Amino acid sequence: MTKELICINCPMGCMLTAEVENGEVISVTGNTCPRGETYAKTELTAPVRVVTTTALADNGRPIPVKTKDPVPKDKIFEVVEAIKSLTVPLPVKMGDTLLENAAGTGVSVIACRSL
Repeated sequence: MTKELICINCPMGCMLTAEVENGEVISVTGNTCPRGETYAKTELTAPVRVVTTTALADNGRPIPVKTKDPVPKDKIFEVVEAIKSLTVPLPVKMGDTLLENAAGTGVSVIACRSL
């Protein structure tokens, strides 16, 4: 089976064509860098995303946050719910870990701005 994707790992946005057999990626073409092949294989077998959103500080102000690493795509909503339940004590520095093991993914949530 042939699958077509647009790579999102760099600004090039390469049009990728992947051959998939029995749930396994056999070949990838169209990529101009090695990241395209890695992206296609991951996207077609176990897709992941970095989650970016906001959490509330203890003074009510929103703080931009993100997952330190990508999380499985099927866990995104659970991660967002875990972040929304946070109340972040101030002060906070960019890069501070605000939540460890978000939704059981093993991935931390970090602050994207100092406040």
